[in-house]
Formats: sequence, C-alpha cells, structure tokens
Amino acid sequence: MRSLDQLFEHSSRALARRTSRRSLLAGLGQILTGSALLPLLPIDRAGRAQAAEPKPKSQTAGPESCEYWKYCAIDGFLCSCCGGTSASCPPGTTPSPITWIGTCQNPGDGRDYIVSYNDCCGKTSCGNCDCNRNEREKPMYRPSRNNDLNWCMANADSNYHCSVSVILGVSEK
Repeated sequence: MRSLDQLFEHSSRALARRTSRRSLLAGLGQILTGSALLPLLPIDRAGRAQAAEPKPKSQTAGPESCEYWKYCAIDGFLCSCCGGTSASCPPGTTPSPITWIGTCQNPGDGRDYIVSYNDCCGKTSCGNCDCNRNEREKPMYRPSRNNDLNWCMANADSNYHCSVSVILGVSEK
C-alpha cells in the first residue's frame, strides 16, 4: 500500500512542478468548451435513414385518420381525437391567431383547397392521434408555410393541445 501512495505522491509533485494553476485551469476550460461544442459538429446520419414507402391514400378516411385529405400539411395531434372536430377546437382551448397554410387536393372532387392549420392552445398536449404530414411544406424561411413552430406563442396560455384544419378557399381551374 505504501508503494502506491509513493507513486501518487511522486506523480502529483512532478505534475505540480511542470504546470501552474493558471495553465491547469486554462486546459480544463478548453476541455469543457470543446465538449460543449461537440454536439454542434455535423454528423452523417445517412446510415440510419430509411427509404420512405408511399402510404396508400384512402378516399374513405375520416377526420379521425391521419390520411384524411385535409391533413396534407398538418403536424401535431388531431383535435378530432381530442374532443373537438377537424375544424373546431375542443372545449377549454382557444385557436391560435397565427396559423400555417397548405394546399390539399380532395380526392373526392379532384380540386385543390387552401387549408389553414390552427393550433388549439390552453391545455397540455392531447397525446392522441399524432399526425405529421409534410406535403408541400416550405423551409423555415417561409414560416407561414412551415408546420414545425409552436403557433401557440401568440396566445396568453402558450400550451399546445392539438391542431385543426379549416378550409379557406378552393382553387379555380
């Protein structure tokens, strides 16, 4: 046991002779900064990517299904599964005045509709019928067409509950 104590004492004294407290703190700071910046480095995640298989579109899908035609650009929990409808918020929640929009084609009549997606705010997340469809989604430089934001930030209570889709208009052909 005594030789182990002497080894540690000898190595710590040798380290103290070669370094100062200031250089030790500088080195420790560099290590901490480097480890904090490590997650920011680009990483190739192509190995985990899987080819997306097209989902069969059902023309009979209802508002409780993520395959419903009005949900072509939705991202969140469907209010039709959380006590509301596809176009109205559940009781106790309020629609966000800020929305994102999408253009969806109704397979029933073949026409394109402009759809506004509103987040319903005021309660904790519903947790039912999670739906994430990004058809025709624009990058973040077009926030009004992006579904990845918390649109409840404009409400007094910014808790997200679920999302609804409201038809704004139809395209003329």
